[in-house]
Amino acid sequence: MSGEKQYDDEKEMNLVGHLSELRNRLIVTAVIFIALFFIGFVYVKDIYHFFVKDLGFTLNITGLTDTVSVYITMAGLVAIIGTLPVLCLQIWLFIRPGLTKQEQKASLPYIPAVFLLFVAGLTFGYIVFIELIVPFLLSLNEGMFNEIFTYDRYFKLLFRVIVPFAVLFEIPVITMFLTSLGILTPAFMRKTRKYAYLILAIVGAAITPPDFVLQIVVAIPLILLYEISIYLSGIVYRRKLKKHQEFMEND
Repeated sequence: MSGEKQYDDEKEMNLVGHLSELRNRLIVTAVIFIALFFIGFVYVKDIYHFFVKDLGFTLNITGLTDTVSVYITMAGLVAIIGTLPVLCLQIWLFIRPGLTKQEQKASLPYIPAVFLLFVAGLTFGYIVFIELIVPFLLSLNEGMFNEIFTYDRYFKLLFRVIVPFAVLFEIPVITMFLTSLGILTPAFMRKTRKYAYLILAIVGAAITPPDFVLQIVVAIPLILLYEISIYLSGIVYRRKLKKHQEFMEND
């Protein structure tokens, strides 16, 4: 009985220790988020002008509190983007004790990859929005209406376009990670390629105006991204098989 009690006590202490470490890492992430939010708040005018410099029209606000919303939105965007690599690092540090040295070495590059692909997705989505979507929507008016563009509707539409791209650009990292865990294989991705194409085309159509050419322009990079994911999954899969064969031979 005493042995079982001691085992339960050690198990409880380990759980408390893990929860305490998780709390500390979340606190670090929150502090970084608040610091970056403050920095974004200070430079909000520069950030705002960056987003509107390519527009051929002026954004308007309709309420006194809209200015506060502008500050919160711009500062929050900076904080989220800047905190992402910190959050990934804290998650990796939390699970690192349960990983082998090889797994630690293999998983560490995922942290900058997640951040860089997220930023690349945001950038691509922003280019599509400014260069394709906005001109298309403006061309529909043809002088029929007086145009008043409000800040809140503009940025809601902007984020509706760029955020899905930022998420979709994480597909290569996700596929490599799932392949390393043995959950996904390149053969399965090739087998389900046509269904993946359909899903990506639907997503592309959902975040772009109903223009066939524009939807094709958006869908093609997403399909190329899927093909790149298959290639990267194949690399991870072959390395995994090679390590397994070496282990069996040495055993």
